[in-house]
Amino acid sequence: MIARHTIFQNSLMTALLDGIYDGEMSVGELLGKGNFGIGTFDALDGEMIIVDGVCYQLRGDGSAQVADLSQRSPYAVVTNFVPRITVDAPPGMHRSDLSDLIDEVLPSANYMYAVRMVGTFSSVTTRTVVKQPKPYPPMAQAVGSDAELHFSNVEGVIGGFRTPVFEKGISVPGCHVHFIDADHKYGGHLLDYTVDKATIEMCPGTDLELRLPLTREFESANLAPEDLDHQLHTTEIKGRD
Repeated sequence: MIARHTIFQNSLMTALLDGIYDGEMSVGELLGKGNFGIGTFDALDGEMIIVDGVCYQLRGDGSAQVADLSQRSPYAVVTNFVPRITVDAPPGMHRSDLSDLIDEVLPSANYMYAVRMVGTFSSVTTRTVVKQPKPYPPMAQAVGSDAELHFSNVEGVIGGFRTPVFEKGISVPGCHVHFIDADHKYGGHLLDYTVDKATIEMCPGTDLELRLPLTREFESANLAPEDLDHQLHTTEIKGRD
């Protein structure tokens, strides 16, 4: 039996895709909603990962720093992580294998799941959005020049969410995950990895608390683009299967 558990989300993925990069919600407020999560910062100034109640800002050069509580976020997904399902990741597993492995052990694909993988990785490939000037471009344009960063033989945490297809547009369907190394010195939006030895923990979410921005930009945003699938693939997968 899956117990009731809430996942909190600030704004919509489609709003982020449409260039709504100014946030109303502070990091301090987000941490009041959960001790684990991912997102981004105002003006797309880096990727966000929250691990063990600490929010880290992952910059375009791959460096990581603890975010200030007053910094704001235009998009984030957080929860209080309670591991309910634990499995060992097979050595040699890649990013493309994660969804299939999760599907094998989940009691149902119709819920949200917070996913945390801790261990060592023989290779990790990331990219990170960089701060955008106004007027903000759509996200597909903003990430076009993001550089890929490659790390070898690294220990760290992969964190994010496995989201049902019916949430497409609200969030990112499938596995949306970020990475930070064990010393919290570098990381980014995860493109690919190869597992050496790691453990995967999952926390089912049955309730979604969704907070929408009260801004003029959000009021006029295009939240139902015809090319939504293409935009999601370009910004979150960036050409990888």
